[in-house]
Amino acid sequence: RGPAAAPPAAPPGPAAARPLGAHRRWPRSFADRLTTPLPGVRAFARLAREGAFRPGPEGLRAIPDLPYEPGPLPAVVPGAVSVTWAGHASWVLRTGGLTVLTDPVWSRRILGTPARMTPVGVRWEDLPRVDAVVISHNHYDHLDAPTLRRLPRDTPLFVPAGLAGWFRRRGFTAVTDLDWWESAELDGVRFEFVPAHHWSKRSLIDTCRSLWGGWILTDTLSPAPRTLYFAGDTGYGHWFGEIGRRHPGIDLALLPIGAYAPRWWLGDVHADPEEAVRACLDLGARRMAPMHWATFVLSAEPVMEPLHRARAAWDLAGLPREDLWDLPIGGSRVLGP
Repeated sequence: RGPAAAPPAAPPGPAAARPLGAHRRWPRSFADRLTTPLPGVRAFARLAREGAFRPGPEGLRAIPDLPYEPGPLPAVVPGAVSVTWAGHASWVLRTGGLTVLTDPVWSRRILGTPARMTPVGVRWEDLPRVDAVVISHNHYDHLDAPTLRRLPRDTPLFVPAGLAGWFRRRGFTAVTDLDWWESAELDGVRFEFVPAHHWSKRSLIDTCRSLWGGWILTDTLSPAPRTLYFAGDTGYGHWFGEIGRRHPGIDLALLPIGAYAPRWWLGDVHADPEEAVRACLDLGARRMAPMHWATFVLSAEPVMEPLHRARAAWDLAGLPREDLWDLPIGGSRVLGP
């Protein structure tokens, strides 16, 4: 997978923070940022022929064994970071005194998929006040309108370039959309939007009209700031090494390990477990927390396979077992100050 066609230039070191909530003009299309071309008619015909949309009965048999252990959100002291996996790509992150949701999907069902295999790991009513939300891209399993309607309309939202209008049309008033390598700050926490190997589409007429990516969160007020990387949805490729060079010493990488089969169909846009571990090494991240599995049936691999393969790849790489945060849905971990 070669370099993207037109990566935006970025100066070395952190860029100046963009103003919060600014209204900006963007290109009509971000298709030039695609790492590989999108599938054509022949690929769709092959997928329909093979019928490889979901696991077979044997692959679904393990649904009762999916890890689900909801618990109370842990206490967080100043300078510490807490992460709680709510399921899929939804996390409750607490850093720098803020509570941040990533790609919040609290709905039981999303468009085009069966209902959740596991319940949400954190009840909505048990959440502390949500101080900010980050969105990686506009696919329905990452941008869920019913969940977002639960938020106060003045909640600060950090979203990809070209997507702010979607939120403003729904009454949100504090929306900041960023290009790759741009950042904005909220109460001492820096939110930087970084590249991913993916794409965007929400309707028949908006393919690649908004950008896609991940987020780096840094508590800038801490004397020894913790850095979190939320990858969103992404295939494996060269961007991980570039993100690691620009952000040395990432403390924790939240990386997708599921929705990868068949590889000929999904390999360019969804990392498999071995690629996720390789991405963690490319990033130079100290720890990895797997996500994007055990929640929705989106592809053909057996439902427990992502976890088993991720653990095996981690061991094969000789990495410390305690640095693989393979949390159950609802599970939490804390990084001390």
